[in-house]
Amino acid sequence: MRYNVISYLIGEGFRNTLKNKKSTIASVTIMCMAMLMFGLFFILGENINYMMDQISQEQGMQVFIDLEATEEEITDIGAKIRAIDGVNTVQRVTAKEGLDEYKNVLNDDTLVEGLDEIWPESYIVTLTDLELNDSVQTQIKQIDKVDKEIKSSNHTIEMLFNITRGIRLVTFGILVILVIISIFIITNTIKLTVHARRKEISIMKYVGATNSFIRWPFVVEGIIIGVVSALITILLVGGIYNLVTNALTQNNTFQELSVKLYTFADMFRMLIITYIILGVGIGVVGSSISMRKYLEV
Repeated sequence: MRYNVISYLIGEGFRNTLKNKKSTIASVTIMCMAMLMFGLFFILGENINYMMDQISQEQGMQVFIDLEATEEEITDIGAKIRAIDGVNTVQRVTAKEGLDEYKNVLNDDTLVEGLDEIWPESYIVTLTDLELNDSVQTQIKQIDKVDKEIKSSNHTIEMLFNITRGIRLVTFGILVILVIISIFIITNTIKLTVHARRKEISIMKYVGATNSFIRWPFVVEGIIIGVVSALITILLVGGIYNLVTNALTQNNTFQELSVKLYTFADMFRMLIITYIILGVGIGVVGSSISMRKYLEV
């Protein structure tokens, strides 16, 4: 008996969707547009964050070692730095390598004469998270035989962190607005269907049908519209994204940045889960809101 009721409610939802073809097509079209914008902003935000993470991981600090430190102590310092939480990579720079790099910058060997014996060994340290910059520097300074003056692009790191945080806030705000728009679209679409069937709903209530029994076919209808819109939008987003990424990867300016973008395959699983949850959620919320007026006792 329970199975028959469930199959009836689901069947009614599908019949309502097919019966009201014009409103269904209009809803799917408008919702696809909203979800397309949602998807493009979502992917844009994820890729910007991905690129910023790549750039941030290249932002390193140079840790100089005291001249009197032995080889064993220098190796031990490197191991202690690697053990610090938030450290991504640790690369040793010998005194000769450091001095040669300085010579290349100055492009004049006469300016560095006599520095061979006083140029220190150092480590280039990159981070897994820019927010840990100050914490990592504090811990490094506590290690013996480490120069307390750490060479670091603190201003650049702070700027990258602020940019990343700003992008995340803006993207989140846009996504919330698009979700609200989608719920509004579904709500008004279901309202039209409910209004057209208001007499039928009244008769069902008079003969003892519960609110849940009346509501569920419309909830199913909202879910169908949401899921169909989500699946169509994924195909559209995939096509647009592949065209854009192919064009960007062939652009010389973008190639010079030496940053990578997510492939659509990388994002497909996350997108389909997000879209299905979004479609079902919007369908349920929109249907529930639209039915409230007609189910009041």
